[in-house]
Amino acid sequence: MDLDWRKTGVYLKDSVTIVLDNGDLVSAICGSNDDNLKALERALGGKLVVRGNEVRMEGLNDMDAERFRAVMDKLIGAARRGETPSPEFVQALAGSGEPERGGAAYHAETIHSSCINIPHGFGKVFPRSSNQAAYVQGMREADICFCAGPAGTGKTYLAIANALSLALSKKMRKLILTRPVVEAGENLGFLPGDLAQKISPYLRPLYDAMEALIPYEVIRRLEENHVIEIAPLAYMRGRSLNEAFIILDEAQNTTKEQMKMFLTRLGHGSRAVIAGDVTQIDLPKRVDSGLLHALSILKNIDGIHFSYLNTTDVVRNPLIKKIIQAYDYEKKQ
Repeated sequence: MDLDWRKTGVYLKDSVTIVLDNGDLVSAICGSNDDNLKALERALGGKLVVRGNEVRMEGLNDMDAERFRAVMDKLIGAARRGETPSPEFVQALAGSGEPERGGAAYHAETIHSSCINIPHGFGKVFPRSSNQAAYVQGMREADICFCAGPAGTGKTYLAIANALSLALSKKMRKLILTRPVVEAGENLGFLPGDLAQKISPYLRPLYDAMEALIPYEVIRRLEENHVIEIAPLAYMRGRSLNEAFIILDEAQNTTKEQMKMFLTRLGHGSRAVIAGDVTQIDLPKRVDSGLLHALSILKNIDGIHFSYLNTTDVVRNPLIKKIIQAYDYEKKQ
């Protein structure tokens, strides 16, 4: 039967009880070793109790009660379609920020429709907030997508997930990852080795993201077939990049000239994502950030999407959100 929350969901002070059709549905929603339930408890802060065909969550306020209903609705729908909900899917649906535009039902729908499926990957990637979902949609729809936000908001991770999805499904011929080679507040001196060894420390975060999404053997095969190319921004000059998905990471450390050079490399059938954190600019004083400049002068051009993430979108570690807020508060004093 179709789920009707007015009949199957009962709000009793600080708890919500959901009555399911059968035990198989309960098992699918709970997940292996109840991992889905644990993820839901972490996201909403309540306590889940399962008895027979009933799933009850206690200790919820009105907002979280609405979110719990919306998440359960999506989980039940996924289970009935034969899908296997994962803890990552649950966390993405539940979210961790403020109330989303349109309510929890809207949040759950945007998250579900923005899922990134990576062939040969470790699993589907779900954005965990409506801002992140809008970012994913922007990458899908626009030839150029800018994303500005603090550390830990998934700027690079979601961009690489989307790029790998396109490359491994052969919708893009090439994946190009680049970033400016700028030291973060300290002089590392001359690094030993050839060019690849010299730039490897700067590009390591991009490899970290890829290795979290697909097996190393797949990465190596893509590199051997020249599907993945990783290079410093300085080596982009003079190139025309066709049928490629290009990611410019740490874009806040580009100069205005470098940003213009990068944006004009885009060739036929290519798309670009430019991601950066405008609060962590490592350029010398009196040198303007190319990202800030581009966000200002390109905002009215059709075909370019702009996504802005904030501390409510932090997913890397719950402590990072508090750290960012503490630094922001100190800066305002």
